[in-house]
Amino acid sequence: MTSRSIIIHAGFHKTGTTNLQQTLRANRGALRPDIRLVLRPGMVALCASARAYSLSREDYDLGLVKYEAALLVEALEQEMADTIILSSQDLGGHMPGRHGLHGYGATPHLMRALAIAIKMADPDAAVTFFFTTRAAGPWLRSCYAQHLQSMRMIWGESDYIKRFKTSAELDHVINLVKHEVPEHPVVSATLEDHASRRLGIAEALLDHLEIDAKRRGALAPSALRNAALPDLIRAQMLALNRSDLDPAALKKAKRDLIEGAS
Repeated sequence: MTSRSIIIHAGFHKTGTTNLQQTLRANRGALRPDIRLVLRPGMVALCASARAYSLSREDYDLGLVKYEAALLVEALEQEMADTIILSSQDLGGHMPGRHGLHGYGATPHLMRALAIAIKMADPDAAVTFFFTTRAAGPWLRSCYAQHLQSMRMIWGESDYIKRFKTSAELDHVINLVKHEVPEHPVVSATLEDHASRRLGIAEALLDHLEIDAKRRGALAPSALRNAALPDLIRAQMLALNRSDLDPAALKKAKRDLIEGAS
């Protein structure tokens, strides 16, 4: 097996991850042959096992994470790229606020499991962990808006922020990851520091990859822009969540509300 670099971008949610992924995806051709991108559709079982462990914290589920990670690396054995990027926020587990989770407590253990599995499958691989972060206030508000849309969130924003304030301590989680994987580099980039750059926070990963200016200039920005919902729409969505609509009717009402605002 050819020695290569494996970069694990495991989140965090609502820190520009989707924009980063879509930017890299839009430029797959330009990044090849030396950079190979694997997004969630290419590692569905691994992402599912990571989310499962974030809920159960059972050794069995962590074992499945190792098993699926090893299978993935073995499947990429013939890949000629010098660098493989595994990018999905699901690798760090469920977003706080889902299924009663109040933080990323499982993430450090998941990163350790991934490191062990990858090194077992490819002992010569150089493993790096890359995280995107965001200031606490904007991150909490963005998570709240996401929950309003995707689940039956019935708390107001201020109540949500009060309940989940500690989940915004993303730098603390990164420090715990460093403790769990001391033999591997752990790199982080803050959304606010890179959002205004031409390729957004994807530039931070390109910096780490040492992509030169000429090659970077040929890359196209992602067309995806996650616009924040207007306050009025958020208030209406909260009212829908608090209503007695059944799940199917609620989903349709939310969809109609968003489409009407666009």
